[in-house]
Amino acid sequence: MPPADIAQTATQAVHDITLWGLFWSAHFVVKLVMMGLLGASIWCWAIIIDKTLLFRRTKTAMDRFEEIFWSGQSLEDLYRNLQGRPTTGLASLFVAAMNEWKRSFEGSGRSVQSLGQRIDKVLDVTIQREVERLEGRLLFLASIGSAGPYIGLFGTVWGIMTAFTSIAASKNSSLAVVAPGIAEALFATAIGLFAAIPAVLAYNKLQAEVSKLQSRLEAFADEFSAILSRQIDERIALAA
Repeated sequence: MPPADIAQTATQAVHDITLWGLFWSAHFVVKLVMMGLLGASIWCWAIIIDKTLLFRRTKTAMDRFEEIFWSGQSLEDLYRNLQGRPTTGLASLFVAAMNEWKRSFEGSGRSVQSLGQRIDKVLDVTIQREVERLEGRLLFLASIGSAGPYIGLFGTVWGIMTAFTSIAASKNSSLAVVAPGIAEALFATAIGLFAAIPAVLAYNKLQAEVSKLQSRLEAFADEFSAILSRQIDERIALAA
């Protein structure tokens, strides 16, 4: 190739080595990989923001409920205020346990001997539902965090194969010809890391928050179960 043509090719390559240029000149398969990873990254950030706001609202609701619960207000009054309303967090545990309590004492033919065990089971099921609600869509973050680099690497391998095929067809191995194709291929790996790194960090952070909230739910369930157990023993003693 004449030196003038080589210089022109190099100039064009330099002109195209931008983020948009690397994407636009990439192979069709590599473009699909890049677009998929970018879409996954956007969805990951949407999950991160949504979960951060959800955990903040949940913590605030828990603090507010605990303040009311331990203020000395009657359990019956608190139950009437919450009954029929959508509840989350500690309020859900309280309403579920009180529902079982009401059905046992107000229903006919119901034994209170095993009421404590039934309340514990209701609390365990409610805790599991709350944890599932908090953990919803976190698995997607873990999946992108683990699979994102490999998906980007697939695009890189495909792009390098295409680049070397083009080099062989053009019979020109100058840096001006080789560099753009390699840069396009490596761009896919960069996007994979761009999607995976925030997903991994956010997953670890959010999962730790879920564990803290779950511990708080379990602690309240134990305390409330103990309160109801004492009242059950008192009623059994009075009935005897």
